Amino acid sequence: MKKFIIEEQFWEVFPEAKIGVIVCRGIDNVVKDPEQYKNLLQSSEELALSHFKKDEFSSNEVIKVWREAFQKFKTKKGARSSIEALLKRVNKGDHIGTINPLVDIYNSISLKYALPCGGEDIDTFVGDIKLTKAVGDEPFITLGTDENASPYEGEIVYKDEQGAICRCWNWRESVRTMLTENTKNAFLCIELVDVDRVEIFESAINELADLVNQNLGGTYKISVLDRDQKEIEI
Repeated sequence: MKKFIIEEQFWEVFPEAKIGVIVCRGIDNVVKDPEQYKNLLQSSEELALSHFKKDEFSSNEVIKVWREAFQKFKTKKGARSSIEALLKRVNKGDHIGTINPLVDIYNSISLKYALPCGGEDIDTFVGDIKLTKAVGDEPFITLGTDENASPYEGEIVYKDEQGAICRCWNWRESVRTMLTENTKNAFLCIELVDVDRVEIFESAINELADLVNQNLGGTYKISVLDRDQKEIEI
């Protein structure tokens, strides 16, 4: 059985963080009704606007907290959290395009709750998956390129025995493990660094699990990892 392990190197930097994980099994991720997910995303885009309390984009707390988090470890120049990238597009009036049901669903939750969400195909993992600091030589190829771009030494990454899965914590994912229409078993996660938003975080996890189950079938298991619960079986 594979495990998801959050190593002590991560907790030394983010001792109060929480990582919500949903392990989905036996799902059907084939696109059947693109309009359904387009409408879901647009509804969440409207809800996302409520997070902009201040005119200056970077001064909004949901952006600020992640910029501060990214200053605590080595990152690629210009790298921003996945939630900032989504909210920036919405703030500019751009729509989020549909990709596949799982990605569309977690993007909708990410927008609605202003929390980073991500997902990977469990069946592509080689050994255990870890959230930790990179050694610096992990292979990493992202969508849209064939070139290896290994993380920096000390960069927060998700990785397995074959290489990095997501760089700069939640900035860019590997094409090797990404969710596709062929995905049957998925690893979904929601990340929290702002302890004042724990209840919002919990609501987001539950709604994400329910949406996946209602729309894609299968079974799911929710886990929340923190410094007292550092690993789970997936």
